[in-house]
Amino acid sequence: MIITRTPFRVTLGGGGTDLPSYYSRHGGFIFAAAISRYMFINVNRPVVDDLVRVKYTRSEIVSHRDAVQHEIAREALRLTGIECGVEIVSMADVPAGTGLGSSSCYAVGLLNALHAMRRQPVTYHELAEEACRLELDILKKPIGKQDQYMASFGGLTVLEIEPDGRVHVSKPRITESALDDLQHNMLLFYTGVERSSQDILQEQSRGVAEKKSQTIESMHAIKEMGYRIREMIEHGDLTSFGLALDAHWQMKKRLSSKISNPRFDDLYELARRNGALGGKISGAGGGGFLLLYTERRHAQLREAMRRAGLREMRYHFDFEGTKVVANLTDGSYQTEWPRPAALVATAGMGATA
Repeated sequence: MIITRTPFRVTLGGGGTDLPSYYSRHGGFIFAAAISRYMFINVNRPVVDDLVRVKYTRSEIVSHRDAVQHEIAREALRLTGIECGVEIVSMADVPAGTGLGSSSCYAVGLLNALHAMRRQPVTYHELAEEACRLELDILKKPIGKQDQYMASFGGLTVLEIEPDGRVHVSKPRITESALDDLQHNMLLFYTGVERSSQDILQEQSRGVAEKKSQTIESMHAIKEMGYRIREMIEHGDLTSFGLALDAHWQMKKRLSSKISNPRFDDLYELARRNGALGGKISGAGGGGFLLLYTERRHAQLREAMRRAGLREMRYHFDFEGTKVVANLTDGSYQTEWPRPAALVATAGMGATA
């Protein structure tokens, strides 16, 4: 039995510029943070048969991987060369469709577990790229490269994406004091709305592909704001960061009419009246979590959101990324996979840490 733990993420700046339609023309920039809410994947070799069992919101039992209906599970098995004789069980701290990168967490966590089961050492960069290949190239999902890399590397992380798709990974220089304040002041509230991001992301990609000026100008502005947000946080200017989140949200809403709606607009304005300097809907928009930044009125903001029917999700930053938390395939218990030293090997592949 092998169990992996893979963190969800929140985007701080540059969201959407990791879409191939944009970065292939202009390059992308993402600044995001992994949080202590996780996808857990349990992989086991059955001892009594060679069936494939996949358990998620449904339960599948088939004789060969090609009959598996769960797309990510099927393609992960194919990529790692496993045809049958495996059981996959997934559990998560938050439901799918909430804007925290759940599908990529599943892909990265499962690939990590399958490689560990096959005793195939992999780096964080290799895991992220393999998950990108699975979701973007094989399954043709209209998503970007942020979620796979954040699930792999964890931490507060900067992703710079070149037009050819190469991703450079780096860590911003943030003081412990600024990090503590950022974590204390950045609150997450669940809106109760789950949605698929595909329609929103497809609309954004079409806007870029068709060279719609409003879409491209908004994406340029979001990328530039991402650079500025990184500088603000590195300099400890968190008040400016909070205000920049508001500007970021106004730009983001110009990308698609589906990103917000009257209820979300009302919730956001309620938050602003009760101490939030800025915020945004997580992920592509349309539902999921409302990310808000406040500095002095935490209790007031929490009470206003509670009265509006939103539940807060407490968290702290995760600095480990995807990891094997249990490996009982040989009777041992190990927690170091991928190996931390493997990060050094990514330097030759366009990543630093």
